[in-house]
Amino acid sequence: MPAEVRLRPYRVEDATAFDAEEQVPGSFEFFGWRSANTWLRKFATDGMVADERGNLVVDVKGIGAVGDVGWSPVHHGPPPHGFAFNVGIGLFAEHRGRGYGTEAQRLLAEYLFAYSRVERLEASTDVTNIAEQRALTKAGFTREGVLRHAQWRAGAFHDVVLFSRLRGD
Repeated sequence: MPAEVRLRPYRVEDATAFDAEEQVPGSFEFFGWRSANTWLRKFATDGMVADERGNLVVDVKGIGAVGDVGWSPVHHGPPPHGFAFNVGIGLFAEHRGRGYGTEAQRLLAEYLFAYSRVERLEASTDVTNIAEQRALTKAGFTREGVLRHAQWRAGAFHDVVLFSRLRGD
């Protein structure tokens, strides 16, 4: 079992640390260079949590912030009836592979089901990102299928695997 993982609101020092995190071209999380102070500007706007979207820090006891999780709305029909949250995670490279992501995604699902009326959560990852597919499965998500050429990254379209978790799962 990994160390104690919890989710918590952002602090200004977290936003500063995320802005300082080295962007790694070629990784699954790199979608091009971003402007300086992106996280700090977002934090100044709404503290990283708004009515229908947000980000929380993944905090590990004895270590501190190791990444974040986020959610944003997606619609499968006219709002509000076909509403779901798309969830995602980003961990600092040195903290991957230790189970923190699995636990953080499980905690995020519990949080969203407890504090929103959403019935469905969705997550997607590159078809070659086997580690994230395992983490989502362990966190209670179900693989639904492949979305062909759904993501533009590094000069090419990439297929992604779609996962979901329902309130009753």
